[in-house]
Amino acid sequence: MNVEEVMTRNVQVIEPDATLQEAARMMKNMDIGGLPVCDGEKLVGFITDRDICVGAIAEGEDPATCKVSDFMSPNIYTCFADEDVTVAGRHMQERQIRRMMILDRSKKLVGILSLGDLAMESRIGEGYTGGVLGAVSEHTQPMP
Repeated sequence: MNVEEVMTRNVQVIEPDATLQEAARMMKNMDIGGLPVCDGEKLVGFITDRDICVGAIAEGEDPATCKVSDFMSPNIYTCFADEDVTVAGRHMQERQIRRMMILDRSKKLVGILSLGDLAMESRIGEGYTGGVLGAVSEHTQPMP
């Protein structure tokens, strides 16, 4: 089974120059925890609600003036839509990531594969998705 069969399509994105407040508002309205950051059609990062709260607000930054590009993670993991879903899941497991950006072969963002997408797909198997979830959820050491 390919990733494109289980991924979430029609992904909303935000631009790097948008404010953190705009990103938070979009996340609230869509009831999601993160947004891909695209400069035109080029995927340049990912911003999460945690990036906004822990990275900006906890440090006293103003979300109405701070830019997404200043707090997004530029280190994003991707795979191609036509790759096998178990390979993508293994990468998520190894890297302990909850969401993977999905690209077409021209490297255009076409979807997101989340742990929820894997869990909802009964054809993958509970044992497999449970293993991915367990590995992603393992406690990691805080960064220095």
